[in-house]
Amino acid sequence: MDQELLSEAESVIETAPDAAPEAERPESGVPGPLAGASGPLPPAGVTLLQRMFQAYPGSLMLRQGNWHIRLGGQAAHLPPAFTLVLNNPTALRRLLMGRDPLRFAEAYFSGELDVEGNFFAALQLKDHLSGLTLSWGDRLRLALRLLAPPPGASAAGLRAAGVQRHSRDENKAAIAFHYNLSNEFYALWLDPAMVYSCAYYETEDTPLERAQWAKLDHICRKLRLQPGETLLDIGCGWGALVIHAARHYGVHATGITLSERQSTLAQARIAAAGLEGQVSVRLCDYRDLTGQFDKIASVGMFEHVGLRNLPTYFGCVNRLLKPGGLFMNHGITHEEEGWGQALSSRFINRYVFPDGELDRVSHVMQVMEQQQFELHDVEGLRMHYAKTLRAWVQRLEQGHEAALHHVDEARYRVWRLYMAACALEFESGELGLYQILASKRDGGPAPVPLTRRHLYEPH
Repeated sequence: MDQELLSEAESVIETAPDAAPEAERPESGVPGPLAGASGPLPPAGVTLLQRMFQAYPGSLMLRQGNWHIRLGGQAAHLPPAFTLVLNNPTALRRLLMGRDPLRFAEAYFSGELDVEGNFFAALQLKDHLSGLTLSWGDRLRLALRLLAPPPGASAAGLRAAGVQRHSRDENKAAIAFHYNLSNEFYALWLDPAMVYSCAYYETEDTPLERAQWAKLDHICRKLRLQPGETLLDIGCGWGALVIHAARHYGVHATGITLSERQSTLAQARIAAAGLEGQVSVRLCDYRDLTGQFDKIASVGMFEHVGLRNLPTYFGCVNRLLKPGGLFMNHGITHEEEGWGQALSSRFINRYVFPDGELDRVSHVMQVMEQQQFELHDVEGLRMHYAKTLRAWVQRLEQGHEAALHHVDEARYRVWRLYMAACALEFESGELGLYQILASKRDGGPAPVPLTRRHLYEPH
């Protein structure tokens, strides 16, 4: 280590005051210095933080104990949109020094860091932090003066096992990791039908319940469901689509899922709706399903099959679809080709969906065509998903206390952060959501009308 650098860093520690003047305490109305490991941060540390955040376009507050500091390019002119509360000074190490940005998320999960104020604005701070470059001198000053050693506790218990090949066993374990939390936990913030996918907002002020009903109906209309037809829902969740399609369109519906908890609740809901014999839900991998169906839907499922398995997935769907039938694939896409190691992808695979992989919609459509599908309609719904996620976050926050009866605080924070971050990514266009309507390429006439008028006429 450079001796001159070490001496400079040590001098920062030695010159730190033991206490701040009374006028600098928060209760005086004047922003005070941030407390370090053994007292408030010295002027050199304050200057460093101010320099690091001078390009931040807004205003934020950083607080630890009885000390706080206002940061940002508009700190002197705008009230802070949010406050980062450091319950443990090591949280700042995760924020500013760690090579793995997910350590910051772990600090939030474990309660070392809290957010007060606008949670969505706080998440947008990642765009500023990702562009920060610290010299080794600055890193050492922060490490020696501002931060204590990292704690022994970690968020390892929140992490999922990695998925390598998207085998049947890996996919089943990944689904269990995500969905086996508690049906009651999901019911707290989903709509009454428990639709865990993008809603369809016909107006800006449409309630979530109505928007999810409209989405289910939008899918049924696109598939042109008719009484007596057979419908397959691949990745049926808690059974919302198969129940809706049977009740309102008279089809015989089959849903498949890998989640035992979803299957159990779906079957109970089918029985309660009096649809036994017309609707069934099976525990089954899509690769093992046999038979043929008039219509097939897949809503929010193909993201989990793995990019290398997309030909297998769409090939299986083509095999299961009757000639002249329709298939609708509803799923999330990414602005970049392939599923790389961006912060968002690492976060999702580590804490939320171990088997999740996304790609551009152009590649998805290319694979569908290679598997002998003719594409009839493509509809982008990313802003609908942004609204859906914001509604889910609001409902989750309102049900915070009730949620803790089903999951611990750390898991609650994972879901809150995950859904809020995804809402921002849909709003920015980093994530997309597309419904792709297709049929077997069989040389016959297309099984769709000449116009889309049937989608909007009264049913």
